[in-house]
Amino acid sequence: MGLFDKDNRFNIANLVTYLNVALGIVAIYFIVKGDFFTAIILAWIAGICDIADGKLARKYKLSTEFGIQLDSFADFLSFVVMPPFLLFYAMKPSIVSGWGELVVGLIFIAYIIAGLRRLIEFNLKVEEGEVAKYFEGVPTPLGAILLWVLYLLFSYGVISSVTIVTLLVIAVAWSMNSKLKIPHP
Repeated sequence: MGLFDKDNRFNIANLVTYLNVALGIVAIYFIVKGDFFTAIILAWIAGICDIADGKLARKYKLSTEFGIQLDSFADFLSFVVMPPFLLFYAMKPSIVSGWGELVVGLIFIAYIIAGLRRLIEFNLKVEEGEVAKYFEGVPTPLGAILLWVLYLLFSYGVISSVTIVTLLVIAVAWSMNSKLKIPHP
């Protein structure tokens, strides 16, 4: 059982995916502490891991059903849960307490459910070792990037309205399960 053994649950590709998971968890920790900068750096490193694990799996013929599922769990944590968590915590001081906070929170939960649905649909369609020419709907890492852009726009006052940011989150959530064709990198 080595790093380049397809049947090893801890082969090199899966280890990179486990690192993605760890980075997502630690990023959430930093969000709770209010250190958004560190959380974003960790999220970008998780994104690098997401690209690297697939390339390693294809290069060394390590692609398995286990790896596909593991990658989606990592994507769920790092690119579906963490980004709206970051955005919500960043906007929290500007959100009206009570109903406003509840509504924004429910919309962000709906975003997470949309991302989860997107990952499950993707897993049902993907075959081991295959890479489609196009994604159908916005992939979750791209959705995460769009939420990080919203975070930056809100943080720098380009968009100061919580309502507008929340409506844009709804649009990104919709796009993940849309019929949009997004080229695979």
